[in-house]
Amino acid sequence: MYEQVSHSLLNEILDELKPEIRRQDLRHFYTRLGANFYAIHSLFHSLYGAREDFKEKSIKLVEVMAARYIERSAELEAQDKDRESNHNWFLSQEWVAMALYADGFAGNLDGVCSRAPYLQELGVNMLHIMPMLVCPEKASDGGYAISDFRRIDPRVGTLEQLQTLAESMRKRGMLLTLDVVVNHTSDEHEWARKARAGDRKYQDYYYIFPNRDIPDMFEETMPEIFPETSPGNFTWDEEMQQWVMTVFNSFQWDLNYSNPDVFIEMLDVILFWSNQGADIVRLDAVAFLWKKIGTTCQNEREAHLILQLMKDCCQVTAPGVLFIAEAIVAPLEIIKYFGEDAVIAKECEIAYNATFMALLWDAMATRNARLLNLGIRSLPNKLDRATWLNYVRCHDDIGLGFDDRDIMAAGYEPHAHRRFLVDYFIGEYEGSDARGQPFGRNEKTGDARISGSLASLAGLESALESGDPKIIDRAVQRILLLHGMILSFGGIPLLYYGDEIGTLSDCSYLEDPNKAGDSRWMNRPRIDWEKAELRHQHGSVEQRIFDGLKRMIAARKGIPAFADFNNRELIDLENPHLFACLRTHPEHQQSSSVLVVANFDANPQYLELSNLRYRSLYLRGTLHDLHTGEIPRLFNDRLVVPPYRFYWLSNMR
Repeated sequence: MYEQVSHSLLNEILDELKPEIRRQDLRHFYTRLGANFYAIHSLFHSLYGAREDFKEKSIKLVEVMAARYIERSAELEAQDKDRESNHNWFLSQEWVAMALYADGFAGNLDGVCSRAPYLQELGVNMLHIMPMLVCPEKASDGGYAISDFRRIDPRVGTLEQLQTLAESMRKRGMLLTLDVVVNHTSDEHEWARKARAGDRKYQDYYYIFPNRDIPDMFEETMPEIFPETSPGNFTWDEEMQQWVMTVFNSFQWDLNYSNPDVFIEMLDVILFWSNQGADIVRLDAVAFLWKKIGTTCQNEREAHLILQLMKDCCQVTAPGVLFIAEAIVAPLEIIKYFGEDAVIAKECEIAYNATFMALLWDAMATRNARLLNLGIRSLPNKLDRATWLNYVRCHDDIGLGFDDRDIMAAGYEPHAHRRFLVDYFIGEYEGSDARGQPFGRNEKTGDARISGSLASLAGLESALESGDPKIIDRAVQRILLLHGMILSFGGIPLLYYGDEIGTLSDCSYLEDPNKAGDSRWMNRPRIDWEKAELRHQHGSVEQRIFDGLKRMIAARKGIPAFADFNNRELIDLENPHLFACLRTHPEHQQSSSVLVVANFDANPQYLELSNLRYRSLYLRGTLHDLHTGEIPRLFNDRLVVPPYRFYWLSNMR
């Protein structure tokens, strides 16, 4: 009966569409809309069905989807059809991504386009351009405080330049990822300005209250995201003489998704950027989309309904576009952002594997893989048609969101262990060679997060200061080890710009009063292209890191077992310094299985091959390391793994 109601409503909506939409050739659109409308109607009704204007908003929703479909180019429409017929295309081991700021990487979008050969030289074929839209100069939050969702910062480029870049990337077989900040706007956005001026329509786009009664009820259970720089979750606006919800920063106003107009506006933004050539849209801060008194206002059921609805609507207009969930939350929560279908990602096809990232840094600091092994085992299985985005560093800080039970099982006390990690990576722990800075230190709880570039955190900065070749070599090996892990774990490896040449933390941010209070700016560099040219100088740090990554990436693309089909098996080892897993071809072809082994210690470690005899398949004949072509050393039936080294082992060359 409910499905009949939805189809009846669909017929009414189609009859009432604007004439300029009805006149268009919408055959493929109508086919997809008919196939998805029951789900769309069900979700939209769950969120907004109690409103008197539900039908009116339903018509507006379909009109937005249809209008954006009409604007979609023939080339993108053909790409949509190809991807619909090959729905597992993004699970291939051939994809390797890099995230970058356009201005920091190459000055502007034209510069990024001109540097495409550099990316291809490395082997990168998926490019995530960090937020580049118009933001207030003194309150940008690294590009995440958007004051216009459709206008690129003129210093970065123009819409036409982005379209040229997208076209160039398609010709090169490269994918483009763009950000949409779905949780909030800048307080200088047009909607916020109209709200300040007293426009009730736009005040309803946000959470705005005349006094502290309701904000105080929210605050009882809401945590502080940035307690050091932006305590609390509400800001008093002098001009409006009201309180506004500002979960992240005082200049970022949270959008109110209980208002269907907000949902429709933001869906329109997503489809707009899809039509500019985005293959993948990264949805920022999705865990915060629904606010409810008496909760943490994170990971609410309605937030998942919103994402499901966004996905279903996008499936109608631009089905070839994927979603990335930027949700840095506990493992049991992050897995839900794929959706709860048994196979298909009903929300986002891709999610950041922040747990794996933090676990890798723990292994670096402790020089053992105990917590790494436990944490991965606690990571729930993902859906078959979804994948992780595995990364070592990004534009943000490193959070230490491990499960306390795993920390205790590894033999540590949770609070003391997190304190050790912070002290280690900011260089205050005796014997540490890391050079990071704390971020978001909470004086009430003692918690903190960590900022710094990969190279500085991995010891390269202090190694270069020492001038000792052995110490420099150790830092280089650590950098390559961390990348070897994300390239072989299962999912899409995401490199961060500058890491491929060992870029150190940039402390020049301290000279800018608008940035000095936010240590994350130290890992948002401007690439020194003279330094990058050193990748051609044999024996330089830049050459060793760049060529090491290049070799790994090329090897990965030729290893079918590294495609992501839930085909990873962790291996229990007695040696706590080693991490090992088995990757198998999706069709379980014995000849293509790969044993991944990594040593996180500063000393050689040994893998007892006798412990793996039941996996005799992988031990017959001569083992080769697929990423170097080397034959690893064996001694007394032991595999010798040098310090900070890893192997991708197979019987086949």
